[in-house]
Amino acid sequence: MHFLSPPSRSLVLACLCATVLPSQAGDWPHWRGPERNGISTENLPPEALGNIAGKIAWKAEVGTGFASVSVVGDRLFTTGHRKGSDTIYCLSTKDGSILWKHSFSADLGDKFYEGGPGATPTVEGARVYLVSKWGDLFCLRSSDGGVVWKKQLHDEAGVRIPTWGLNGSATVLGDTIFLNVGTAGMALRKNDGKILWRSEAGAPGYSTPLPVKLGGAAAILLASGKYYLAVDPGTGKRLWSHRWITRYGVNAADPIVMGTQVFISSGYNKGCSLLETRGNEVTPVWKTKNLRNQFSGSVLIDGYLYGIDGDSNEKAAVKCLDWKTGDVKWSFEKCGFGSLLAARKQLLVLDHSGTIWVAPVSTKGFEPTSSGKILDGKCWTVPVLAHGKLYARNASGTLVCVGW
Repeated sequence: MHFLSPPSRSLVLACLCATVLPSQAGDWPHWRGPERNGISTENLPPEALGNIAGKIAWKAEVGTGFASVSVVGDRLFTTGHRKGSDTIYCLSTKDGSILWKHSFSADLGDKFYEGGPGATPTVEGARVYLVSKWGDLFCLRSSDGGVVWKKQLHDEAGVRIPTWGLNGSATVLGDTIFLNVGTAGMALRKNDGKILWRSEAGAPGYSTPLPVKLGGAAAILLASGKYYLAVDPGTGKRLWSHRWITRYGVNAADPIVMGTQVFISSGYNKGCSLLETRGNEVTPVWKTKNLRNQFSGSVLIDGYLYGIDGDSNEKAAVKCLDWKTGDVKWSFEKCGFGSLLAARKQLLVLDHSGTIWVAPVSTKGFEPTSSGKILDGKCWTVPVLAHGKLYARNASGTLVCVGW
């Protein structure tokens, strides 16, 4: 671990001259939502339960990629690739019109799949933070897209780019940005991009840094190419690591924490495990192949895990597992591969062919009250529910807003 000056633990106010997007209930400001757990606190309207496909309020074309969306107030942020450039878009949630966009040169990176960016923009106050597949890190004004600062992590910090590029989103906490780069992450000062600490050069995984408390102690959870691990957010010191070898180094699904226990999962027939953490010691509670999250992380509701089991190129299913034992409560194969979002006591599944399904959260089974097609083409990206609207995209870049 290479240590530079440790970050200040105080919160730094955003520049007073900048326009700050006010935080509102219903915002989805970054990957996996306000609680970083893939669960929306919104209730779906009654009409949505009977007609989840609703009506398409608008469509937009944002370019090839698999990034999800962030929504703050009446603005939506996402990113895609077109003709040798990546572009971050700020769209109006009212009609999908472009409020601003910022483009930069980037390779498509279509190695065995369509390619394009995978990281979701992170909105925090007056700023939007975006990391590209190739290590371009941008801090932009959320008001107009002006560049506050930028860094090229591969060139400036020797960051190694993994096989499918950097796909974990930036995590902003206090005055610090955390990135899943190197073998155990990196921290930068959010105001100017100064590197505060960094880990050894090596292959990261594809998850987004997750800030948690384990046994009352703050930690950042990361997936590297060979481990799931926890680091101290202030210094980058490795607190513990658990060896987890997945084919091609694709440790992509974000971990889930309850108390001192951490759930991890990956695809390619690897499986999942529940880990008990005590200080720097990690003990597996159970390990099974009952739930294999290739890309999309699971959600935890009332002591049960709900997620997609299986890979994109094989028969997959939505499953429910008991957190305590890893036993399967039910399996629903009709959806196949896709991604999953929870809205309070409802599960929303976007399958790989663009059909959206909704069913009550239950340990007895997945019993859809409605389903309907909202997109064509390949759909791997998790949808987002924000301010009463559902947003979903496909690989080619068609983004839809569904209303009821």
